[in-house]
Amino acid sequence: MTAPPITELIDAGTVQGIADEVWVAMLGEDEFLVPLPAELPTETVSAWVSVSGPWNGAVVLTCAPATAEELTRFVLQAHPPELLENGDVTDAFGELANVLGGNVKSLLPGPSKLGLPEVGTTPSAGSPVDTCRVDAVWRGHPLSITVQGAAAPVHPERNEVPL
Repeated sequence: MTAPPITELIDAGTVQGIADEVWVAMLGEDEFLVPLPAELPTETVSAWVSVSGPWNGAVVLTCAPATAEELTRFVLQAHPPELLENGDVTDAFGELANVLGGNVKSLLPGPSKLGLPEVGTTPSAGSPVDTCRVDAVWRGHPLSITVQGAAAPVHPERNEVPL
């Protein structure tokens, strides 16, 4: 038996609440996401984790590459490197998606597994009915957090770890 679409399991307010908590915990108590619809730039990068179980999909964080770099600086503020490398951005930006995804997963029917974080071009989404998107602005930079049903079958044996 599969779960209903994500829009019947969680809403945008819940995703925004999760994001607010993650932002403060990972970026600092003075950092906030303002829930405003803002158009993403043409060039974007995404970080995501897949969720497999009764509901299959991904939790995706999307923004401009420069915003991903700025987010990385805040995540690494205790030990920032002098020069950010691609691996730093991949690790820190991916970890933001991982923490967002873990919090979303905890609200879904289980048992579910969370995949390893990935960073790259935004993954394809499934049906719009199986998509919950929150648009926000952080420090003037637009970003989106999307909880989206899988466009293709999820293969837990390939890239996922149980939590």
